[in-house]
Amino acid sequence: MNIDIWSDIGCPFCYLGTTQLNQALAAFEHKHSVQVTHHSFQLDPDAPLETKQSLNEMLADKKGFSVERAESLNQQVAGMFAAAGLTMNYKDALPVNTFDAHRLAHFAATHGKQEEMLARLFKAYFTDGLNTADTETLVKLAGEAGLDAEEARAALASDQFAAEVQADITRAAQLGIHGVPFFVFEGKYAVSGAQGTGAFRQVLQQVWMELHPQAV
Repeated sequence: MNIDIWSDIGCPFCYLGTTQLNQALAAFEHKHSVQVTHHSFQLDPDAPLETKQSLNEMLADKKGFSVERAESLNQQVAGMFAAAGLTMNYKDALPVNTFDAHRLAHFAATHGKQEEMLARLFKAYFTDGLNTADTETLVKLAGEAGLDAEEARAALASDQFAAEVQADITRAAQLGIHGVPFFVFEGKYAVSGAQGTGAFRQVLQQVWMELHPQAV
């Protein structure tokens, strides 16, 4: 079974949704026959490389409501994170540009470390309050994900994997994807958003049964 996922590391529901899918996969009896491929998406391609704006302030500006309302919403999402075993430190999260982080994820994919790299990037953004647009920070995170730090530095210093990131974004537009996370099972079954571990478990089972009717 093939699963394609479009996500952005600056999207809390992407962190939550991919975690829920991974939890469902961990309990799926055919998990070793599942191939997951991650694709890049940018919710805010114009976000800066550095910012003093908080996640609450960014959300309030984007949506046109008060910072207090934004904090209330982020508190709700933080509760959802906790239920999934994650920590959302929204007060320290920095809403910076994610393009280079996506390039790093593609670099990691060439070394078989895409899952580890994305997990570390999500945690860096939402839990550790790190600037995931900063090259030195990204190099350090690459090392923590099991990649060669100097190779990662060289890739980030060039324009390597920029075309791959843009191709993912273009493909998302062709598929009509306007929000993430977006999960595509076997190229035809779509799930949008963080639907919960139980829902992903059900989708996995249903798609598997359709692919292997003789096993039913």
